Amino acid sequence: MQFKHTSVLLNETIKALNINPDGIYVDGTLGGGGHASEICRCLSEKGLLIGIDRDRDAIGAASERLKEFKCRKIFVQDNYSNIKDILDRLKIAEIDGAMLDLGVSSFQLDNPERGFSYMKDAPLDMRMNQDDSFSAEDVVNGYSTDELRKIIKDYGEEKWASRIAEFIVRERSKNRITSTGKLVDIIKAAVPASARRDGPHPAKRTFQAIRIEVNDELGQLKKAAADFIDVLKPGGRFAVITFHSLEDRIIKEAFAREINPCTCPPGLPVCVCGCKPRLKKITGKPVVAGEGELTENPRARSAKLRAAEKI
Repeated sequence: MQFKHTSVLLNETIKALNINPDGIYVDGTLGGGGHASEICRCLSEKGLLIGIDRDRDAIGAASERLKEFKCRKIFVQDNYSNIKDILDRLKIAEIDGAMLDLGVSSFQLDNPERGFSYMKDAPLDMRMNQDDSFSAEDVVNGYSTDELRKIIKDYGEEKWASRIAEFIVRERSKNRITSTGKLVDIIKAAVPASARRDGPHPAKRTFQAIRIEVNDELGQLKKAAADFIDVLKPGGRFAVITFHSLEDRIIKEAFAREINPCTCPPGLPVCVCGCKPRLKKITGKPVVAGEGELTENPRARSAKLRAAEKI
């Protein structure tokens, strides 16, 4: 199966990065190489792209796709949250820019074997790194009712989280739940018919929540947000595309802490804490997809781009 992913907010991201042709840039979510291709197009033969992805299929497909470009390229199968360790191994102290696209790739969603999609029956997997041992099957069959309710409510923002968790636990007491199709049937049974008639697919939010839990997406993002800022050169830029309000909040707050780090009480006439800003905003409000892009790629509807520059 071909690895593909329609790059969201592509031109806006490249503009936000303000690429130095001879610079070092990191794509921490390489995927099918869409954003990386445009970065490489802007780089000279001296420039370097470091492409990182947890998925070995992504690494293979993107390295093939990017062969045509003459810039230097290094591909790393790892988690972007390990950026400091990765750069240490490569003996690189600082970078000129970095980007993260936190959307799940079309390849992962559309490949039934990966178990990300609620539209196709498949093994209950959802691992972004297939070498990991912990999967969606472990979450669904091993978490308590309260643990399931909490992740479905917090990560999926699902109104019917309590009922869905109760139905999952009840059904798994009869037989272990091992397929996406079975999980979808359980969710449909838990969500009242009146609620299923309107809005997105009834399993969408629960599948999102389980995927976030399996891959520790929010925990990794919190760590990465701070670490990527640390490794930027002065003038270097960091651009992040989020697809979920919790992701966006993490990036918004990480940027805000570095743009206005002052810890003085609000009433003081001058700052005495000595904390200096390390970032300045490139985007004020988050950048969202225009109507043209939404027509071509409906998955871009929830995408938000934030970018900042190291001072």
